[in-house]
Amino acid sequence: MSTPETSRFVRLRVELVLEVDDADAVTKAALRRIADDTGMPADERTHAENAVTEDTAEALAYLVDPFDLVSEVPGVELAQASWSSEPIDYDPDSPDWDLDEDDGDERDDDDEEVGVG
Repeated sequence: MSTPETSRFVRLRVELVLEVDDADAVTKAALRRIADDTGMPADERTHAENAVTEDTAEALAYLVDPFDLVSEVPGVELAQASWSSEPIDYDPDSPDWDLDEDDGDERDDDDEEVGVG
């Protein structure tokens, strides 16, 4: 199906809202991951430890790796990834959080959106 006009690159947009029930467990897991990263320079390690200790959203950003999401998908290789996290006010009953609502972006018929929970 590949034609000269078809790009081999696909942008996959994923937005997750996570409920953190145990911020301490998230922080500890991030600190373990940092400790296990033997290739991390000492100054970078100190910065990372401070960031994940001070902010649960930073700890989650350190733990969630886009490569892990696609590493088992046959026929694809992660070319580039960026991600961030931030604390938000979330109201699941608010129409602002309707997963089925058009967010203003043009969507193709091939786009899929999966809700969890």
